[in-house]
Amino acid sequence: MILSGKEIKKNLGTNIKITPYSESQLNPNSYNLKLHNKLLVYKDNVLDMKKENLTQEIIIPEEGLLLEPGKLYLGRTLEFTETDKFVPMLEGRSSIGRLGMFIHITAGFGDVGFCGYWTLEISCIQPIKIYPNVEICQIFYHTIEGEYEKYKSNKYQNNTGIQHSMLFKDF
Repeated sequence: MILSGKEIKKNLGTNIKITPYSESQLNPNSYNLKLHNKLLVYKDNVLDMKKENLTQEIIIPEEGLLLEPGKLYLGRTLEFTETDKFVPMLEGRSSIGRLGMFIHITAGFGDVGFCGYWTLEISCIQPIKIYPNVEICQIFYHTIEGEYEKYKSNKYQNNTGIQHSMLFKDF
């Protein structure tokens, strides 16, 4: 079951934490998250799963930044989220999708117990100008059935910013 907006609000501060929080971003069954002003791009055109791929930082100026099709941009949410009881999920807002912009490639699924900023895998169909602090995606929460262990990861848990792929740690 997906939590309603009212249920998200009821669980704030206990089972759900969103920092910063604004009532205006609460929807009937989700909460809008904003884009931070930093992006990472990989330095090399060819990426290797078995090694750490280096990145460079880009700051999104207030007047906007033009994204190029065919390029991967790693961003993050402005909000830090945490949940110990629900399964968090992330999706792009329909208004963003209608401009041909994707906010995740495959990583929209969170684990119960995830704590941190959400890294966004941003790409676009055609050139698009983006801005910091835009409500870019929405988080929603599923209930979980049965016994479970909270998410623990030496790769992505309790992150403090944008995280590039750490798949190389699996080899």
